[in-house]
Amino acid sequence: MSERIDDLLEKTSRTFALAIPLLPEPTRREVGLAYLLFRVADTLEDAFSWSKSRRLKSLEEFANLLRAPSTQGAEALAATWLQEPPSDHDGYLELLSELPLLMKETLSLDEEAQEAIYKDTIRTTEGMAEFVATAPPGENLLVTDLEQLRLYCYTVAGIVGELLTELFLISQPSLVPQACELRELSASFGEALQLVNILKDAAVDSQEARSLLPQTVPLEDLFELALGDIDAASRYVEILRHAGADSGVAAFCSLPVLLAHRNLELLEEKGPGAKIPRGEVQEISMKLLTSLATGTPFAIGHRTITSSA
Repeated sequence: MSERIDDLLEKTSRTFALAIPLLPEPTRREVGLAYLLFRVADTLEDAFSWSKSRRLKSLEEFANLLRAPSTQGAEALAATWLQEPPSDHDGYLELLSELPLLMKETLSLDEEAQEAIYKDTIRTTEGMAEFVATAPPGENLLVTDLEQLRLYCYTVAGIVGELLTELFLISQPSLVPQACELRELSASFGEALQLVNILKDAAVDSQEARSLLPQTVPLEDLFELALGDIDAASRYVEILRHAGADSGVAAFCSLPVLLAHRNLELLEEKGPGAKIPRGEVQEISMKLLTSLATGTPFAIGHRTITSSA
């Protein structure tokens, strides 16, 4: 993967900036570019300084670009969006300015991977637009009940889990016999990470008029839902390892799930907004890599993950 793409990942992501470099090529490049394209959509959805109509127009423009990808179209869009910056996050603005590079790099991928990335990024972009369109005055996003919360988590992260699974299946033939099981659990893999992020980022979301925690749902129920998704994500990791997935793929999937589980423990203890200290993130990462390198089991929640059936 190019140094510029790696640089953009470090400036725009948290957990995945640590996890993506663990992947083998060409999956690493495919997943890195896919993540950045999803982050473009997320930046447009979260453009709290823009009007609703401006956000909806930009999401539609982005989806149309992905249907007919070109560097020229990307240049025109990036210039238009940055005339009135949609964010005060320097990394996200830099990412938008590099949209032509993302298009160029994605167009050079294997055709099957390319089609999967475009298709699922469009699905997420259009799903985000639906949430933006239905938000009432004064709210950039509003989730009112548990069903809507699950739909939102699927839209912005469950689809990512589905895309990752398809990219793994393309590059890892040993996983094909377990394709049905992996696809069944793939959305939960993404949803688990998103729900924990929503609980963790509640204060920031509130400042930017995003109400993603339904007031009618007890916090205990949200923790229970997150634990259920983390358990499903852990089973996803188990299947990958039993099927002989590349150690980098196993590490990539295991790390964010381990961090999500630990963060959920802190959230239950300290309430919304709690985050894992940087030093503990590094400690968890090193323990995981040691377990994978030595073939020793490691735990996610109550599950013990091993390298063989």
